[in-house]
Formats: sequence, C-alpha cells, structure tokens
Amino acid sequence: MVKRGKSARKPGRPGRLRIVAGIWRSRVLEVVDAPGLRPTSERIRETLFNWLAPRIAGARCLDLFAGTGALGFEALSRGAASVVFVEKHAAAVRRLRDNAALLGADGAEIVADDARRFLADARAAPFDIAFLDPPFQENALADLCRLLAVRGLLAPGAIVYLEDDRKRPVVELPAGWQELRKGHAGNVRFALVEAGGATGGDVR
Repeated sequence: MVKRGKSARKPGRPGRLRIVAGIWRSRVLEVVDAPGLRPTSERIRETLFNWLAPRIAGARCLDLFAGTGALGFEALSRGAASVVFVEKHAAAVRRLRDNAALLGADGAEIVADDARRFLADARAAPFDIAFLDPPFQENALADLCRLLAVRGLLAPGAIVYLEDDRKRPVVELPAGWQELRKGHAGNVRFALVEAGGATGGDVR
C-alpha cells in the first residue's frame, strides 16, 4: 500500500521486497520508491501467514491498496489460487505488473483503480481472504469493512486482515464480525477478523 511519509531514498530509485516463504521464498523484487511507499514488514508478514496457514491454500484473495504487492505476492507464493491487486498509484501498478510477469504469477490480477470505487463496482466472485492496509491518515478501515460486507464480496466465513496505526482507536467492525488474532510491531497494529461470524477453517 502507499502510506504518505518521508522516504529514505531519492524518489524514483527502486526499493526491494523479499518474499518470506513458499514457492518464491527469498525472491527479491524491486518496488517503486514513490513517496511513502513501503511493504508490510517481513516480521508482520511472517506472523500473519503463520496465522493464515490453514486457510491460504487455494484461497481467492483481495489485496486492496496493494502498493508493493507484499501481501498479495506472499499469498500467491504460499499457495493462494488467485489475488486481485487493487492500486491507483500509476508507477506502483506498472511495477506490480512487471513483478507478476517476472514471477510467472498466473493467479495475479492487477487492477488500476481507487479502492472504494473498486468495491462499489466489483462483480468479482466472493473472496476468501481480504487484505486491508490503507494509508493510516485516511482512517478508512471501518468504511472498507462495511463496503465489503454490504457488497457481498466476501465468502461465508471469510478472513479479513486489518493493518492500522497503533495509536488509533480499534476499528469498529460490522455486526457479526469477530476478531480472531491481533498483534503489533512498532507503530503498526494488525489483526485477523472473521466476516459475518460464520465458521470456517481454524486460524486460532
């Protein structure tokens, strides 16, 4: 995702993303060094995908605010059937497409669009896992969860990943959703929630 902030490198120079595990384990991808663009950390991804291990194989995933594609490519590496990457930053979209081609990621679909517009217009099959990592300053998680729920874009018992600024109040979830796991690293708070309270595979 694209979070606004200072970059340690000069704009335009690529950064790097390392895939933690799976078929592309330790593969290093170049990512655009747009202002504030950074991947979800390896530490958080390792924890997250350990939690998701019982559910990731064959899953249909949505990576909103995809940015570097850290979450979506990690999901595909670990056996997800498909990932829809949604990103509006033009240079980031081009790099996502280049990296998908480099990896031979047949399950990757790159969509150049605003996240809310995508959710409002999407006619996709319901997703099993959704990754929500919007820019912290947008305070968008509650609205995005609501849109996913009302648009019917989640399969029964779908799992939703939330990433937010640790200093913010905990997001209010839609009725029937329940938190399964949570953690934090630095200023980042992250959690897995189950949509609709339906039972699925165990991630506890």
